[in-house]
Amino acid sequence: MRIFKNKTSFNFIGHQRVALFISSLCCVAVFAGIPLVGFNYGVDFSGGTLVEIQFPETVSAETIKEAGTQGGLADLQVQGIGAREDNSFLLRLGGTTQLTPQHAAQAEAAIRLQAELKSFYADLDNGLINLRTANKVDAEMLNREAGTAEAAIKEVRELGESQSGGFDYQIVFSGMAEKLQTALKAGLKEQKFEIRRVDYVGPQVGKQLKNKGIAALIYAALAIIAYIAFRFDFKFGPGALLSIVHDMVLVLGYYLITQREFNLTAVAALLTVVGYSVNDTIVIYDRIREEMARLKGKPFAEIVNLSINETLSRTILTSGVTALSLIGLLIFGVGEIFDFAAAMFIGIFVATYSSIFVASPVTVWLEKYLDKDKKPKAI
Repeated sequence: MRIFKNKTSFNFIGHQRVALFISSLCCVAVFAGIPLVGFNYGVDFSGGTLVEIQFPETVSAETIKEAGTQGGLADLQVQGIGAREDNSFLLRLGGTTQLTPQHAAQAEAAIRLQAELKSFYADLDNGLINLRTANKVDAEMLNREAGTAEAAIKEVRELGESQSGGFDYQIVFSGMAEKLQTALKAGLKEQKFEIRRVDYVGPQVGKQLKNKGIAALIYAALAIIAYIAFRFDFKFGPGALLSIVHDMVLVLGYYLITQREFNLTAVAALLTVVGYSVNDTIVIYDRIREEMARLKGKPFAEIVNLSINETLSRTILTSGVTALSLIGLLIFGVGEIFDFAAAMFIGIFVATYSSIFVASPVTVWLEKYLDKDKKPKAI
């Protein structure tokens, strides 16, 4: 299969300044937009509750969201999954428990009116209140004073008498999934539904996942640069590094502009784009090295331009076939599958572009810079 029957002679290197200017402008725009707009972090990174529900009859996402909002779930996100006739939805909402700082403060004030408190600690991440009273109190009283309609209590545990004096109790608040279920039952009285899955991600775990995701991207980029520097030459490494950074930044721009959910699936898409980007770059670098040995004495910029033209048909075919496989996912995919396919589709385009207009021109510039240092200075 050939896209071009005859050898091409496009002057790619001649347009490097325009290409690098456009790339720099796009990357700066993304970096500027991150603090201004920010990413729409999913439950994986921000923490929260993810609930999968299925309805036996047709219902719209708007109806579900309206019922949840009326039940006090202001940050509820509803997303359809699977085929339309499955009537399955993913519901995301912030927080893992119904205990909030306001409810904890209200509970402490109410309990102090009924008992002498020696200590009071609210574990907001796990939805627990641990307290110690001077005298033994009734668990029903704790349940009545600490619980509200907005923060329901699952159970009150009597932990017994403390060795240092006093009596210990633990109040366990219900999770957000229970509050969601209550809100939907009240708002969708004529609709029955089944909860298929409930996932909780605490804020600390979400922070760890985000940090590890960023570390994975950095380690992958460093490992690739080390391989290129060992496999080829020092002057090839910086171009590949800038190409990788360029591709990741522009794919991040997709999540920034569309405000699609940024989660572990997005990290997987970024890692895949990094691998695809360096694959195309290495093919061009390998051809450059072959031509350098064959065309000794020829200007390096001409060798790079020739190598890009010689691999152009292969580059277009590889990128086109890979992009073609994603079209079906873009048409029929929903939720995270669609986001992954969209990020990959953009990544393929920018990776193909960067291997020609970012990695190669930077290598040419480094060659010129190193040659200047090698030339003896006039006395």
